[in-house]
Order: sequence, then structure tokens, then C-alpha cells
Amino acid sequence: MGRLIAAINMTLDGYCDHTAMISDDEIHQHYNELLSNADTLIYGRTTYQLMESYWPTVVKSPTGKKPTDEFAVSIDNISKIVFTRTLKDVNWKNSKLKKEINREELLELKQSHKGGSKNILVGSPSLIVALMQLDLIDEYQLCVHPVIVGSGLPLFKNISDRISLKLLKTKTFGCGSIMLYYEPATGSKR
Repeated sequence: MGRLIAAINMTLDGYCDHTAMISDDEIHQHYNELLSNADTLIYGRTTYQLMESYWPTVVKSPTGKKPTDEFAVSIDNISKIVFTRTLKDVNWKNSKLKKEINREELLELKQSHKGGSKNILVGSPSLIVALMQLDLIDEYQLCVHPVIVGSGLPLFKNISDRISLKLLKTKTFGCGSIMLYYEPATGSKR
């Protein structure tokens, strides 16, 4: 069974702003490894449009930085599901559109891996919260960057119930970013 992993970058003060993050080779290499163990990405409209507007151009015109260029190819090739009610179609390679989040469909997607090691990644703040509330997330990989922006889109917006997590491990990057690995705590909503 595949695991659904919430993987996202955030500032030290809890905001998701891709323009404020440190995107060095070591962090890109980390995400390359994460993508190599996944076969599906789940996005909301905003994150999809942000990623779709940038990464296919890197595939066509590589940067010359190996980890960045490998990330561009991996994210371009992976299957992507975009949850949105506003877009009428998606044009990025291997992307499909879904209007509604259906818990049973996502459980079916996780189970379709039949014991395989390929995971499903979700990388949009609003979807992380929605899937957390549906008790579908198996692991959180939160990359906290040593940047304070003061405002923006908070990761855990509109959470009304306490959700306890268990720290699995941490990973420190040379740039000062820290990856925090969590899973839902026993006795949490699960």
C-alpha cells in the first residue's frame, strides 16, 4: 500500500511561500529522492499553476545545476492530480483534473499500489489540511527554512481540532533548513 505523504516547504514562522525558500542543490536532491519513491503528486490549483508555470521551462532550458534539472524532469514526468473547481482543463504533461476530493477514491489510490513502495505526495497547503481532516495523511515532511516573512499563507489554516503528531526523525541541511518527519500519533484521529 502506498503512503500519502504531505511534503511542503515553509518559513520558520509557518508560512508557505515558495519565493522565500532556499532552493539549493542539497534540498533539490532531497526532493529528487522523494519523487523517485512516488508515482503521483496531488496539487490544488494555486500550487499546480505555480509549478506548471516554471518547471516545464527548466526541462526545455536546463539550468546546468544537476539536482535542479533532475527535479524538473522528475516533476514533469510524474502523474499529477489537480483538485480545483475553477480550472476547466490542465495542460501540464501527465496531469488530470478532479473537481471534488473523494476520500474513498484516495483510499483506493493508496491501496492500488498492492504493497508497492511508491508513494503519493501532496504539496498544497489547502489540500494538506483537507486530507488531514479526512485522516488520509500517513506522514508529514515539513521542510522549515531559516526565513521569517511575517505574513502569507499559513500551512495549517482553518484547523479546529487538535491533531497530535509523532516525530519520526529530522534531517538538517547545510543551508540551515530542517526537514521534520512526523506521522499521526497513536490515538490521534486515526
